[in-house]
Amino acid sequence: MPQVHFEIERECPETGARAGLLHTPHGAIETPVFMPVGTQATVKGLSQRDLAEDLGAGIILANTYHLYLRPGHELIRRMGGLHKFMSWPRAILTDSGGFQVFSLSGLRKIAEEGVTFRSHLNGDAHLFTPESTVDVQLAFGSDILMALDECPEYPVSEAYAKQSLDRTVRWAGKAHAHYLKRIAQMETRHALFPIVQGSMFPALRRECARRLIEFDADGYAIGGLSVGEPRPVSLEMVDVTTPLLPRERPRYAMGVGMPDELPEYVARGVDMMDCVLPSRNARNGYLFTSRGRVIIKHAEYKESAEPLDPDCPCYTCRNYSRAYLRHLFQAGEILYSSLATRHNIQRYLDIMRGMRRAILDGRFSEYLRDARTAAREG
Repeated sequence: MPQVHFEIERECPETGARAGLLHTPHGAIETPVFMPVGTQATVKGLSQRDLAEDLGAGIILANTYHLYLRPGHELIRRMGGLHKFMSWPRAILTDSGGFQVFSLSGLRKIAEEGVTFRSHLNGDAHLFTPESTVDVQLAFGSDILMALDECPEYPVSEAYAKQSLDRTVRWAGKAHAHYLKRIAQMETRHALFPIVQGSMFPALRRECARRLIEFDADGYAIGGLSVGEPRPVSLEMVDVTTPLLPRERPRYAMGVGMPDELPEYVARGVDMMDCVLPSRNARNGYLFTSRGRVIIKHAEYKESAEPLDPDCPCYTCRNYSRAYLRHLFQAGEILYSSLATRHNIQRYLDIMRGMRRAILDGRFSEYLRDARTAAREG
């Protein structure tokens, strides 16, 4: 049985949408699921109690690159692993750090062994290999680990995308072999997901997916999205990839998306998503509601006694007016970021819960039509 077991509860007969349970050592996660991003072992502005008890998040994402550099994976191991270090009782997925490393551009160098990079903190040189990133994430105690991949920028030539794809597959093979050796010696359970790459070339995406499924991994991710490509192209890459991935394993679209895009990914068979948008946009005064966006600094909210979203059950919407939130934002108060982030994360989680209910009730196609109509009108 896979280290992380995925149970499909119901599928939409008209689309690729499915509702399931992702069983991990730290609890079962209802899918489709959105994973709040806790880059530095914290979702900015929220406590772990906020996330687990108030918002009901079953899994969060942490960043290998940042935590490797500071405070370091060995310190986190000595502190009892990432769950204990950050006092988080539920599941954790960590990325491999590859996306951040490749974003460094002039500060990194790619070779067959791995990627050499310089820390953005102090300029020290480091090497990430497929094997070392598995070791780092096991030191964290992550429930779900990601294999090191090369995430090419957009746009790139088809020739380079093919070269990058081949390297990603070779690295995935090395990571998978090393992971199997490591977990054979461990009592704790973990899962490793390889990442489908291929830039925005459908044939390369199909090739990468076909080659990666030979590893019979516990789940599969679709990477290289939201790197500057038009949104229809991103959806096309998911369209051509998910039908090739094993039905009985979870599928994770990395780094997506805006609220109105979430149903589109679920309709294409995606089970897991993450994105910094809800927390980052909240801090910048851009709030998502069931009735459209609210840019809180606008003068129209200066004297508004209305809640941010009358239909939202979150603490922010139950207790504070738009006028008060605008005041906090204009004054640069820390409380604003906390209240705004709480709301935006609630909105994303509620969208996922709504889709899950629609799938289980056999009405996802109707949900999708309504969501598309709202997106066009909104």
